[in-house]
Amino acid sequence: MKKLLALFICIFVFTSASIVSAQDFFLTLAHNLAEDHAVHIAMTEWADAVNAASNGSITINIIPNGQLGSEADCVSQIQAGQLEMTKVSAGTLANFEGAWNCVSVPYVFRDKDHLYSVMNGEIGKDLYKLTEKDGFVGIAWLESGTRCFYTANNAIRVPGDLKGLKIRTMDSQMAIDMMNAFGGSATVMGYSDIYTGMQQGVIDGAENNITALRDHADVTKFYCYDEHTMIPDVIVISAKVWADMDDEQKKIMNDTAADMVKNYRGLWAKFEEDVKAQVGDKVTYVTDVDKPAFQKAVQPLYDGLKKSDPATYSFVERIQNAQ
Repeated sequence: MKKLLALFICIFVFTSASIVSAQDFFLTLAHNLAEDHAVHIAMTEWADAVNAASNGSITINIIPNGQLGSEADCVSQIQAGQLEMTKVSAGTLANFEGAWNCVSVPYVFRDKDHLYSVMNGEIGKDLYKLTEKDGFVGIAWLESGTRCFYTANNAIRVPGDLKGLKIRTMDSQMAIDMMNAFGGSATVMGYSDIYTGMQQGVIDGAENNITALRDHADVTKFYCYDEHTMIPDVIVISAKVWADMDDEQKKIMNDTAADMVKNYRGLWAKFEEDVKAQVGDKVTYVTDVDKPAFQKAVQPLYDGLKKSDPATYSFVERIQNAQ
């Protein structure tokens, strides 16, 4: 009887410990893109993979279309314990931790292979940890294309072509400084205001990846391949939620996220081609852009960072030296 009782106690203790270590998580992931956007599709497939691999112990509910507010709003909700996850531009993260500006520096990435190598390596992991003190950490990233200028009337081939033009930029000091370096006039406004702004002449153009033409092709004459930045999207999670997960759950989240990033490269490429096919001949694509002239124009940004923000510049140097 004593042996049977001891066995029962051991089984009970083991089972209880397992229940504690395998806590169930019901996570909400908010973002501001449409449901037919490649990012939403990729994250939906990732959520399914996480749920299956965790045997249902991790459920990710995705809320698109900015229903819970802007990117900054969603991050603030994570900090307040009202939201578990969100997808944001790395440019937004720089508002919480300045060193994230390193990936928004014009021409810091040589090409997409360089971008993938950096973000999938130790530099990416170090960047993820920067905001832990702010209550959230990075868990995965997704390509967000290459940002270029697109305009209502003027082809942009050299920086001088931007002189006197009002170009919409994100609410990012790096983006504003970049426009100033190129000689244009930075105009900060929300993405949803770009169409009307270009239509009414409030702005002369904007800068974004080619998928923005889904929304703005009707008011765009030229899309100019200066390829000034490759700013990734980042999926962040509450630091408290992440700390509460056991090692196996963290491994599931990381492994499935790595698969998502790998598969997403082809998904994004197809998304870009689909947009170009949808736009058709509405827009003229300008490819004879003097990219070295643009790179030379932003060199003062590098010099300024080196003096004023050594922490960010150290990441810039690491990125430039990465293979």
